[in-house]
Amino acid sequence: MLDNGYVYLAATRLTVFRSPDDWAMTIEVFGFSPRTGLPDTHIHTFGVNLCNRKRPENYVSREAYENYLRNNPHNESQFIFPIAEGDWLDGESVSRNASELVLRGKPLLLPTAQEYEKHGIELEDEADIRVYELCRFLADIRRRELLATSEELRVNVGKGLEQVLQLDEWNHPNVVDDACRPSGSETFQQLAEVIITGDVGKYRPSLLPNTHWQNWPDGGTL
Repeated sequence: MLDNGYVYLAATRLTVFRSPDDWAMTIEVFGFSPRTGLPDTHIHTFGVNLCNRKRPENYVSREAYENYLRNNPHNESQFIFPIAEGDWLDGESVSRNASELVLRGKPLLLPTAQEYEKHGIELEDEADIRVYELCRFLADIRRRELLATSEELRVNVGKGLEQVLQLDEWNHPNVVDDACRPSGSETFQQLAEVIITGDVGKYRPSLLPNTHWQNWPDGGTL
């Protein structure tokens, strides 16, 4: 769901893994949720034989844990935080007094208000830059560091699976609409063929990609 009302979308990526008798797929979403308070990358993993699933101690009761497994038999999620907390963050805004942040352990200078426009980002208020606007800027210049490393990406992926395809953009169904299930999506029908056959040539999209954040304006608006 790329227009999650609680998350301002900044970047996303899809990766397919397979073996002759198993498969998995990950969809990463980097963005900002004011409720979380810090930008994160949410790694959604789908598959038959998931690894490192959440444990009973992560839940308030055994019943809650069993309900979780019952409702999520073939999907798991993890969060990573590539950007460290610091004085650059002032609620939902970027601190006016800050000059840098730390990305993957390395300092990075914050952009000036004028730099955002060069990357297609129209600021709501140049005097009060929002965290989600910064996330979208960073996604345009430091995408790789914001998304998962190969180790982070495979945390819930079954052992022995080979990465066969990775997409930085694709045509994603608007799953809020019951008429737009992934089963009816050209993208996911073709990805299923890749999984079944191992032939990446089965992915031949005819639809334009729509995963850029500009295509999902309702994200983060709740």
